[in-house]
Amino acid sequence: MPDRAPQPVDRQLPTDEARDLIALVRDIVQREIAPRAAEEEEAGLFPREVFRLLSGSGLLALPYASEYGGGDQPYEVYLQVLEELAAARLTVGLGVSVHSLSCHALAGYGTKEQRAEHLPAMLGGGLLGAYCLSEPASGSDAASLRTKAVRDGDDWVLTGTKAWITHGPVADFLTVLARTGVEGARGITAFLVPGDAPGLSAAVPEKKMGMKGSPTAQLHFDGVRVPDFRRIGDEGQGFAIALSALDSGRLGIAACAIGVAQAALDQAVAYATDRTQFGRPIADFQGLRFMLADMATRIEAGRSLYLTAARLRDEGRPFSRQAAMAKLFCTDAAMGVTTDAVQVLGGYGYTQDFPVERYMREAKVLQIVEGTNQIQRMVIARHLAGPETR
Repeated sequence: MPDRAPQPVDRQLPTDEARDLIALVRDIVQREIAPRAAEEEEAGLFPREVFRLLSGSGLLALPYASEYGGGDQPYEVYLQVLEELAAARLTVGLGVSVHSLSCHALAGYGTKEQRAEHLPAMLGGGLLGAYCLSEPASGSDAASLRTKAVRDGDDWVLTGTKAWITHGPVADFLTVLARTGVEGARGITAFLVPGDAPGLSAAVPEKKMGMKGSPTAQLHFDGVRVPDFRRIGDEGQGFAIALSALDSGRLGIAACAIGVAQAALDQAVAYATDRTQFGRPIADFQGLRFMLADMATRIEAGRSLYLTAARLRDEGRPFSRQAAMAKLFCTDAAMGVTTDAVQVLGGYGYTQDFPVERYMREAKVLQIVEGTNQIQRMVIARHLAGPETR
C-alpha cells in the first residue's frame, strides 16, 4: 500500500456543531470501519455492531427532529456524513442512507401518536430499517406493484413478495408499500411492519458482485397481519409517500457515490506519487496527471451538485429535479472515477491487494439503486419538457 496518507476533504459546514460531527464520524471511521472494511467485505460479513455504534452516537437520526430523538441536522450536513462513511465502506454509508429512507414515511406522514410511539426507537434505539417498494416484476415501474394488503377488521393482511431489499434479512422494521385499492399509483398504501412479524420470511441473500457485506434479499409476506394503527398516511397515499422518500434517498445515493469516488481518487494519487517508472514517480507524466485532474474535477462537481440540492431541501423549496441530476451525475462520476483509478494502478489495480477494484465493483450498483440513471433522465426531462405524450 502507498505510504502517502490522503488529506481529509475540506468541507464547508454551516455550524461548529456540524464540524464536531464530522470529526466524530472520522474518528469512528478510523477506529471501527476502515481497518476491517476490505476483510469483512470479502468475507460477506455484515457490520451490525457498527450500526449499533452509529445509532448510539446519534448518526442514524441526523436529519430528523430532536422531538423524536433525531439530530436536527440539515440535509447538507447529513449527506456529508454519508459521504465520509461511504468513503470508508459503502456497506455502511449506503446502509445509513437506507435506514434513513425507511424512517422517512413515518417521520413525514405518520400521526403525532405514531411518531411518538415508534420514532425514538427507530432513530436511536439500535434498530435498523428496510424500505420495501421494489418487487420481482416491478422495479422502475414501481406503481405496478402486486403485494396486496386486504382489510380484515382492525388489521390489514399483507401477501406478496418484495425484491432487492437492503437489510431485508436483518431489519428490525420495514416500511412496506402494498396495494390496497385500484391498479396504478392511487391504489397503494404505506405500512410500518415489524421485522419479526409472523408470516414474514427472507429468501437467501443475493450473491452480488459488490457490497457483499450488505445483505440484499427478497422478502415474502405470507398473510402478515398489520394493525391499522401501523398504516402510514391515508389509504391510497402510499405512492406519493414513496416518491417523496425517493427524492431524499437519491441525494443519499449521490453522497455515497462521491464518497466512493473520493476514496478511489485518494488511492490513485497515493499510488501515482509513490510508484516510480523510468526513474521518476508516474505522477510526473502528463497523461496520468490529466487523468487525476479530471477525476478530482468530477468529484468536486458532484459534491457541489448534491449539496445544492440538499440546501434547496433544507429551505423547503422543490428539489426533485436537482435530486435526480445529483443522483445521475454523481453515480456516473463514481463509475468513471473508480474505473480510472484501476487504470492508474495498472495491474495492481486489478488485484485485491488494493481496494480500487472493490470500489469499481461497488460503484456500479449506485447507477441502479433508488431509480436507474435512465429513470433519472426521464425525471429531469419531465421537469424540462413536461410529461411524455402518449
